[in-house]
Formats: sequence, C-alpha cells, structure tokens
Amino acid sequence: MFRRLQADAPSATIFFGDQAIPCQAGDSVAAALLAAGIERFRSTPVSGADRMPYCMIGNCFDCLVEIDGQADRQACLVPVVDGMRVRPQEGTGRFDTP
Repeated sequence: MFRRLQADAPSATIFFGDQAIPCQAGDSVAAALLAAGIERFRSTPVSGADRMPYCMIGNCFDCLVEIDGQADRQACLVPVVDGMRVRPQEGTGRFDTP
C-alpha cells in the first residue's frame, strides 16, 4: 500500500514487537511502520477496533503506540531513533496495565 518514492539504503533499525524494521533517519515512526507494511498500530479502548494513522500530522490520535515503554506516543510525530522499541498500543495504554 505504501512505498518509498526513492529507495535509499536503510540508515536505522527500529523494532515493532520482535520484528526489525529497516528505515531512514528522519522518518517518523508512522512512516517507517507503514513503509514496512504494518497496518495495525493500536486498538480502541471501548470496542477494541484496530486503528492505523489517518492524518499523519498529529491531529487524530489514531497512530498511538508505545515507544520504549512509554504509552500514548503519536507515531506520526516521533522521529525514528536507531534501536527504538515500538509496540502496538492496546486500549488506553498505561491505564490498562494490571
């Protein structure tokens, strides 16, 4: 669905769960995940419906993920950092933990 217009060599690697995602420095986390074919970023707290980025400019909050243990991060606004650990956010994130 999403692809790069210019295929440069990856300059960073992030991890989505246990999957290594090669990406470009300067990519947002959302752009890197979309380019890797990831289509589920989170689930909603009430219905559990799957969500993925919608606006890519920080207005909609559909791209919330957990980054390096911190929930409620907008993947479209966070630039990748080599070695970053990203997980899909389930429900309300930090409030759902037992």
